[in-house]
Amino acid sequence: MTNASGKPALTRLYARLVVSDGPRAVDFYRTALGAEEIERYTGPGGRIVHAMLRLGDALIAVKDAGDGDPAPPALGGSPVILALDVSDADAVAEAMLRAGATVVHPVADQHYGQRGGRLADPFGHLWMISQTIEELTPEQIQRRTDESFTS
Repeated sequence: MTNASGKPALTRLYARLVVSDGPRAVDFYRTALGAEEIERYTGPGGRIVHAMLRLGDALIAVKDAGDGDPAPPALGGSPVILALDVSDADAVAEAMLRAGATVVHPVADQHYGQRGGRLADPFGHLWMISQTIEELTPEQIQRRTDESFTS
């Protein structure tokens, strides 16, 4: 399959989260974010080699560390932030905290029209939780961003 320019077509994109305890991670995402497990494949000892989860309209995969795939703690953390748009940032953050996440930046109103914050899940992955509280144009967001750096 190719796209209009004759290049191979992109058919799907999802994050693949490497974790230290796959079954516990799947349970965390199910409890904290309402994830639905679509499929799971395991190797020796029950290690997850691939579990696909649906979070709303999004997909993420989870796998246990190993086979050359390190979990974030083995790397000193994760440079990737998963952005999760939700209808109630406070409620989602609270559910994540109850399930074992920690606060990186508390949920608060942001200058760019979002209410949100950043949490780390128990496996070292970073989640930016946000909800729209104010509809702004790109120009308004840029003006407010510029002002936030000069204040």
